[in-house]
Amino acid sequence: MTNLPPSAANLRGAVDLSSLVRPPAPANGTPAAAASVPSLVVEGTDASFTAVLDLSQTVPVIVELYAGAPSATLVRLVTEYAGKFVLATVDATTNPQLQQAFQAVAAPTVAAVIGGRPVALYEGDLPEADVRQVLEQVLKLAAQNNVTGTVTPPDADAVPEEPVEPPLPPHHQEAYDAIAVGDYEEAIAEYRTAIAQDPRDNLAVAGLAQVSLLARIGSSSAEDIRSAAASAPGDVDAQLAVADLDVSGGHLDDAFGRLLDLFPSLDQPAKDRVRARLLDYFEIAGVDDPRVTAARRSLTTLLY
Repeated sequence: MTNLPPSAANLRGAVDLSSLVRPPAPANGTPAAAASVPSLVVEGTDASFTAVLDLSQTVPVIVELYAGAPSATLVRLVTEYAGKFVLATVDATTNPQLQQAFQAVAAPTVAAVIGGRPVALYEGDLPEADVRQVLEQVLKLAAQNNVTGTVTPPDADAVPEEPVEPPLPPHHQEAYDAIAVGDYEEAIAEYRTAIAQDPRDNLAVAGLAQVSLLARIGSSSAEDIRSAAASAPGDVDAQLAVADLDVSGGHLDDAFGRLLDLFPSLDQPAKDRVRARLLDYFEIAGVDDPRVTAARRSLTTLLY
């Protein structure tokens, strides 16, 4: 890293930009006011660099000559300083005048421009902590040269809007309202209507599976359900009921394992019921759940 010069006089000649810039305005002892800029990160080119140098009368400009892509670290750090810097990114491969002026023989080459006067900073990639230290030194040097303004992007003070959730489709909303008051049969009817209107309505399919589970459990106690299942391990109704209970409590592996273990011993009608219930569980859990993936694979093996 190049040591930064301690005074404005030492900035002269750090990099030869004489072919690009007009003489900088002398400091008059009055700090520059805040200026508005399109962004804290701007693109610098051979044709537009005069505007960058003018901006450096207000705020120190960090210039990065890159090949490939600008440094994400520099972009992030300059943004964190909230208007104390502007970063001008320059594609060295398409801006030969700036490449020559900044004597860029490596990528990236990073410099600062303060009050229209450039100073070399470093070449190559640096750790983030070192880059932050360089920026702090640039701020001190800028203060010595009376470049102490700030810049503000147009949207800097904008308050981000709260995301607005889109309204539910009518039958979904009716089902949601019915669930809220415990009317599961009405919710089931609304979801079935939604599916009849659009068989590809996956949200309605999942909603129907969920509310059907709630309706089946009803007011039965968990103790009674588990006791019945334990006393009749081959009873399909009892095992489906306790599987419902497991799913409602988030114990998907227990529910899947119980029904998959029971499946081979059942006659075809009972197998159809268990298969349908498992498919409902898959909808409730979501197809991306790895437990669903494993259970679906096991069910396929049992079917074929």
